[in-house]
Amino acid sequence: MTQQRTVGFVGLGNMGGRMTRRLVGAGIEVIGYDPRPGAAESVGATSAAGPADVARRARVVLMSLPDSHVVEPVVRGADGLLAGASAGTIVVDLSTASPASTVRLHDEAAAKGVRYLDAGISGGAAAAEKGTLTIMAGGDAGALAEIAWVMGPIAAHVHHMGPSGAGHTAKLLNNFLNAVSLAATAEVMVAGRKSGLDLAQLLDVINTSSGVNFATTNRFPHIVRGDYLEGGLTGRLMTKDVALYVDLLGRLGVPSLNAAGPLASFGLAENLGYGDQISNRVVDAIGDVAGGVRVHETKE
Repeated sequence: MTQQRTVGFVGLGNMGGRMTRRLVGAGIEVIGYDPRPGAAESVGATSAAGPADVARRARVVLMSLPDSHVVEPVVRGADGLLAGASAGTIVVDLSTASPASTVRLHDEAAAKGVRYLDAGISGGAAAAEKGTLTIMAGGDAGALAEIAWVMGPIAAHVHHMGPSGAGHTAKLLNNFLNAVSLAATAEVMVAGRKSGLDLAQLLDVINTSSGVNFATTNRFPHIVRGDYLEGGLTGRLMTKDVALYVDLLGRLGVPSLNAAGPLASFGLAENLGYGDQISNRVVDAIGDVAGGVRVHETKE
């Protein structure tokens, strides 16, 4: 096994598992760790005993984890990445995490000679499957250039956004707009259904008008046919991302005047039992409150 062509991967869930398959398919050996038994083997990776073991066996380590509360112990714990990493290791955090936490971890890693990149990803499960993700990275530009061979199989667009924390900042700003457009479009689709409009035609109108957005072009043409695009970001994680956005704006001194809508929408979805389902199910939560409306029902 040649260490320079080996990648470590911690977190092999919806996104991490798909990215691992892409790397394996490109001929890269992946040393994987996930607390779920058999997770590494199921995506073609070689199983490791824990994060420290991953870092001992691979010079480049990727992480795809839910949030900073999970990332921090994985990086700095007794069996964490820094416990196993050596000088020159590159750690890439693909999670949606707090930029403030990211900067602290970057500084701790640097003290050990480890280069720590924050690399927010966008495109969802479909893009992860096809290797067409967009990556927005913060940290050492030289380290990012060194791992172009790792980014190639998983991403179509890689942007260096600036110093440590810049990648995760860009990710939170993007995810907030994603949350707004999804929640608002879900509300509009429920209203369109209740008013008797043909939703496919309504989407055609919106997509050639000023209301066009990612949800109207990429999500709801599928949802109105009953395909919720399962496997992507859950409603609970969407709520977490919006909360991180609000925290970021508070640190920046920028008023977050538009956060109430998606927080209410995805909070409603979680309270109605949709929290662990794909965030697109927010349309069902709104439909429940609107009298049991489903946007994919056949108009009578």
